Amino acid sequence: MTTPTLPATSLRPRAYTGPARAAVLAQRRQHVHPSIFHYYREPLLLVEGQMQYVWDEQGRRYLDGLGGIVTVSVGHCHPHVMAAGHRQSEVLQHATTIYLHPNLGAFAGQLAARLPGELKVCYFVNSGSEATDLALLMARVYTGNYDVIALRNAYHGGNASGMTVTAHSSWKFNVPHSFGVHHAIAPYPYRGPYGYDDAEAGRKYADDVKSLIDYATPGRVAAFIAESIQGVGGFVEFPPHYLQHVYAHVRAAGGVCIADEVQTGFGRLGTDFWGFETQGVVPDIVTMAKGIGNGYPLAAVVTTPQIAAALTGKIHFNTFGGNPVAMAIGSAVLEVIEREKLQANSLQMGRRIKAGLEKLQSKHPEIGDVRGRGLLLGVEIVKDRRTKAPGQAECTAVHEAAREMGLLLGKGGLWGQTIRLAPPMCINAADADFIVEVFDAAFSRL
Repeated sequence: MTTPTLPATSLRPRAYTGPARAAVLAQRRQHVHPSIFHYYREPLLLVEGQMQYVWDEQGRRYLDGLGGIVTVSVGHCHPHVMAAGHRQSEVLQHATTIYLHPNLGAFAGQLAARLPGELKVCYFVNSGSEATDLALLMARVYTGNYDVIALRNAYHGGNASGMTVTAHSSWKFNVPHSFGVHHAIAPYPYRGPYGYDDAEAGRKYADDVKSLIDYATPGRVAAFIAESIQGVGGFVEFPPHYLQHVYAHVRAAGGVCIADEVQTGFGRLGTDFWGFETQGVVPDIVTMAKGIGNGYPLAAVVTTPQIAAALTGKIHFNTFGGNPVAMAIGSAVLEVIEREKLQANSLQMGRRIKAGLEKLQSKHPEIGDVRGRGLLLGVEIVKDRRTKAPGQAECTAVHEAAREMGLLLGKGGLWGQTIRLAPPMCINAADADFIVEVFDAAFSRL
């Protein structure tokens, strides 16, 4: 089989004049905390990015199939976004929310207009972890309850409170079990007790949440929190109506419902702007990060006026949250998504890629499951389709082979058995076809 060739592009990188990869790696090992990890057997040094492509220090180009961990939504260094940030930086870089600035209210209004129902009050922070922390605080203050229900296989952040609602062994090892946090069965149709062929799977998985409320909590809860499609867990999409049933159980127990849109929001799913819309629900609190700033440290919590009122008289302050540069960049990202019709592009390119991957599934027995929506797609790899034994080594081999061919991908799942594909939403048909060709070649090498 011939090696796939990256699509041609007029984009050209600048000459790199920085330190060599070995020197960069040595500095990191000496001075940066050892808990951070890197992808690939030979760590990759990236020095430039333009739209859907990135370059290493030797000038080799790659298609970014992970979007900087689902962070780059509209394209690396998108000109409109960069220009908005530069313009604001030249005038005023920092002004906390104790002062007025027009960018704050303008972006909050743009964001609120994109959300349904009474989700109209915005709090700005710097990361998804901070957003989770604030959402949990908000739920506990508003309801007067403490217990929180999350899902197994979930990921909600790298700070202490985010890790308490995370239930993924790779991320939870250094945080003891938190009092008042309970984890329900993950609604995972490929591996769970209720599969794709069970029309009542959503209701049945939701019954476990009801069971936790009845037997593991005082019968009252503060919140239920879930990613609309599990990210680190392997891009697991919930069965139909699951959240409808769960939200009813939680609200009957006095709780509020939190949708984690850090990876699923901003049109990436194609069919809908927000992931929770695919389940036909409206949450009480929404957290968002990553794609909201296209790589800039920006995140938000959006809620209803009633819930926001519970924090009135209690100081909530974030030194950098809502700063004018971040707000200018956030506004520019929304403008690009609208102007360049990136939600529609995500739908079209996602369908093109998914159809190609599903064809490969009949060719390569290691492909156990192809799932996801738009440009958030997971390919779960197994050693044997009958037993569904996780193909961790096979996943690593595919991951490495794709990098050699010029495609950067992510990994996920409890055993690191799932390839995660989430490129910038600006990819084109040639990129989509290249992605499928690389998957075919990488699996053929197995």
